[in-house]
Amino acid sequence: MEETIGVTESARIPKQRGDQLLDSAVRYVEERHWDVFPGTWLEPENGTERCSCGDTGCPVPGAHPARPDWATQVTGSAVVARRLWSRQPRASVLLPAGRTFDAVDVPEAAGFLALARMERMDLTLGPVICAPDRRMLFFVLPGTAAKAPELVRKLGWTVSAIDLMARGEGDYVAAPPTRIGGRGAVQWARRPTPANRWLPDAEELISPLAYACGREAAAAKSRRK
Repeated sequence: MEETIGVTESARIPKQRGDQLLDSAVRYVEERHWDVFPGTWLEPENGTERCSCGDTGCPVPGAHPARPDWATQVTGSAVVARRLWSRQPRASVLLPAGRTFDAVDVPEAAGFLALARMERMDLTLGPVICAPDRRMLFFVLPGTAAKAPELVRKLGWTVSAIDLMARGEGDYVAAPPTRIGGRGAVQWARRPTPANRWLPDAEELISPLAYACGREAAAAKSRRK
């Protein structure tokens, strides 16, 4: 099972178990029909962890594509996914955006604020990821990345001013139980379930997300004064 919010890791260097990664990759393909591809992984070194890419300054150790032509590794086959992770059981589980989903990427504080508001509004939500770099990613229908800037502009903001990004074609998302070295595990704030198989459209979520991001941006600006 993937790690969930609230789970703590007691080991000094938590293990990223290969069977969990392989099983999760296969389950994403079989149960959600999401494409997957293997990324880099974490390797122990002198009591710490380093990214398999070898870059000591890697910004996301253990959680990025292992090769520039990563799109050629993308698969929607459970058989192929099992073979890929059997070859490298510690490889991170990455999901290409722009195919079966896009993702709206916001700061964690704004994400939880928006999540609570959307639940009160009884909006239909898809899966939501909470990343260890304190970001939240809301899964939405493909095509959102292209529409998001204009939708945000109509609400009176720009995506850069409120720190709202949309990940679409050509981008990817690190999925649970992938770990990012030195930061922790990618977790589900809202797990994929049969109830959220149908993803929301951008228009349904952009307004509460932009509002929450705008509020957090204003608060951060006020704190800097």
